[in-house]
Amino acid sequence: MPRANSRNQRHQQRGIALIEALVGMLIFAFGILGLIGLQASMTRAQSSAHYRADASNLASELFGLIQTDAPANLASYNGDQCAAYARCKDWLRRVGVRLPSGQATVAAATATGTITVTVSWAQGSDRNSFSTTMIWQP
Repeated sequence: MPRANSRNQRHQQRGIALIEALVGMLIFAFGILGLIGLQASMTRAQSSAHYRADASNLASELFGLIQTDAPANLASYNGDQCAAYARCKDWLRRVGVRLPSGQATVAAATATGTITVTVSWAQGSDRNSFSTTMIWQP
């Protein structure tokens, strides 16, 4: 009799290895999907950091332009006058080229020498901005 029980048990366990393999493949598939999601998230974060660095560099570039210009021209960088002044107009064009839907505003207070630059851009459905201020005393 012991042999008959042994044979029945073997027949009942048939296919268990296939189920284990399928469960293992399912777990592996979920792991791969998680890695793909992580990769997408890292790519978005990297793009965001790249655009923030570009915005910071563009603002620093404008500060450099202002500091190498004549002090009397400081008012030319303020608000809407920036688009009419050649040096600032060229800088605004670069903002639009380097950042997606890039825009910038410049507020220059000639009395105090305070210059505030705000650079904004679109990233997907989000609108981001970077703002910095410099006090220029020529």
